[in-house]
Amino acid sequence: MGGKGDREMAGAKNIGSATVTTPGDRLIVVTRVFDAPRALVFEAWTKAEHVRHWWDPSGTPLAVCEIDLRPNGAFRWVNRAPDGGEGHSFSGIYREIARPEKIVFGAPSSAEQVATLVFTEEGKKTRLTITMECASRKDRDAMLQMRVDAGTAQTLENLAAYLPTIERQASC
Repeated sequence: MGGKGDREMAGAKNIGSATVTTPGDRLIVVTRVFDAPRALVFEAWTKAEHVRHWWDPSGTPLAVCEIDLRPNGAFRWVNRAPDGGEGHSFSGIYREIARPEKIVFGAPSSAEQVATLVFTEEGKKTRLTITMECASRKDRDAMLQMRVDAGTAQTLENLAAYLPTIERQASC
């Protein structure tokens, strides 16, 4: 990257209702506020029966959604391919879980690629801050070139649209 792109990334960039920043050479931070209580947002992020409905940025339910929510437990989420089979896979190992405040996970193949999710109560709303720590600036820039910022923002929009369905289920 160079020139204007670096300057835009250094500051906050809004993508839909999410804000994306790059506060360091190896960091991407995505923040979004949800109109739902923290426990509900945490549940939607940690239970397979919910994640399968909102994770894929395209809005298509996942082909595979496995979650072993415990330190050293793994998750594996697989997008549905256009032919109905399995597409792109996203997996990781949970390093830390503090219900309902925080989740830390890493890529199975790299101790240096870490994501930290912090769920903060703001009245009846929840601020989710996702910090993606990459192994290097080159890796961070490659993720931005792949548009992880836009994909994550869209996924969070999907989550926001899905949360009312959990609230309705809970009140029945």
